[in-house]
Amino acid sequence: MKYKTTLKCAGCVNAVRKGLDEKLGPDNWSVDLDQPVKYLEVKDEVSLSELKPIFEKLGYQIEA
Repeated sequence: MKYKTTLKCAGCVNAVRKGLDEKLGPDNWSVDLDQPVKYLEVKDEVSLSELKPIFEKLGYQIEA
């Protein structure tokens, strides 16, 4: 699954890392920082509503 995010750099990814690791596990997600649009790729099925709070409480956005 892929979700479009407003993450911009490694610091942004590190900000959401703890929440994503707790929710998904550290080996079940990634963000390709080399692309212009930073997509969160998730190996397991997870709903957008489960991910939004992790991003929004830190000031980032995520969408399908």
